[in-house]
Amino acid sequence: MTDWFHGLFWNNGNFQYWEIVGWVGNFVFFTRFFVQWYATEKKKQVVVPAAFWWLSLAGSLLLLAYAVFSEAKPHRRNWVFVASYAFTWIPYVRNLIIHHRHVSAHMLCGSCGAICPPKSNFCFACGARLEQ
Repeated sequence: MTDWFHGLFWNNGNFQYWEIVGWVGNFVFFTRFFVQWYATEKKKQVVVPAAFWWLSLAGSLLLLAYAVFSEAKPHRRNWVFVASYAFTWIPYVRNLIIHHRHVSAHMLCGSCGAICPPKSNFCFACGARLEQ
């Protein structure tokens, strides 16, 4: 094991579990970039899928846990780091709620089985009238 890798996770012979949490949080938060990029390229328009918000939520909570509980610098919490992740989960949860409500509001066409957008009067696939 190289010295730099050993230094990432070991401090004075003690394994630093919170370092793993911090690195996993960084990785999870970073992967949302690829999820959003892939979804946008696939649809050829800007898209923010639910997976983006789930990754944002998981990554920010892991980074918050790392900022609060890490003992890399005992007795010295980096309050700027804690504050930067303390409230980021609020819009992520709100966007997931909005997404869930939107998906739940879709209607199923009784004629062809297509899933139609909320508040549609007619099925986009077969033209049948939809029950409200």
